[in-house]
Amino acid sequence: MKTTAAEPATMERLTGPGKWLTELNVLIRIQFAIVRDSWAWIVVMATMFPLTTVLFMKFFTENPSEETLIRLIAGNLIFGIIVMGMNGMGQDISWQKHAGHFTFYASLPISKINFVLANLARGMMNTIPSFLILGAIGQWVYGIQFQYSWGMLPVIVLSIFSCVGIGVAIGFWSPNHQLTNMLVQALMMVVTFLSPVLVEMSRLPIPLQWFSYLLPSTYAADAMSIVFLQGWTKDVLADCIVLVGYGLATFAMINKLVKWRMND
Repeated sequence: MKTTAAEPATMERLTGPGKWLTELNVLIRIQFAIVRDSWAWIVVMATMFPLTTVLFMKFFTENPSEETLIRLIAGNLIFGIIVMGMNGMGQDISWQKHAGHFTFYASLPISKINFVLANLARGMMNTIPSFLILGAIGQWVYGIQFQYSWGMLPVIVLSIFSCVGIGVAIGFWSPNHQLTNMLVQALMMVVTFLSPVLVEMSRLPIPLQWFSYLLPSTYAADAMSIVFLQGWTKDVLADCIVLVGYGLATFAMINKLVKWRMND
């Protein structure tokens, strides 16, 4: 696409919200191009582990109730978000940081908040394909149907945003790539298998139940299983409020603690 000489001049004249939105639009398009170039790998990595878990539980679950099946599928959807949002984004951003990629972005006249938002958007783009694929396969494998309602949209968005935010925060904080790699791998196992993502809260030991209340995945899995089974309820609203709090707290932590330029 050809550009005219008037376009750079127009960009330079932008101020206030117009400049902010233009920056964010350009940065999100850059992140989208990265996702587009590696979409096949993203789909495979985001789907393989949760799909394996779905099939494994199908073989070893005898006469489960519909509520149990919904919880299993919802838990595996959260597992897919954790794999790409928390684990994948944490490692990828850490690699970019220590490879010196942020030096280029820091040299541009862009705000840190827009760069953070663009990376959060990329994390959401990484997880959406897995979410759709696992949702369709889960319903087909178990022969059930979700209770579709408008409440699914905020639950899905907030679930992805809260988990992706943790991965992005870890990646930006990363003191070295090796430590980050071990940290996100261990965190993925703890969050998935030692919190009520794939199992009910009552089946966990009391110490793990207390610990689970500190994790956004607990509220994401609960909200998703309820909204798929019953639609929008007061319990889903309460979970969403908590997820909003986690998302805003994570974003504030990234924006305040991450070093963007030497004078920050």
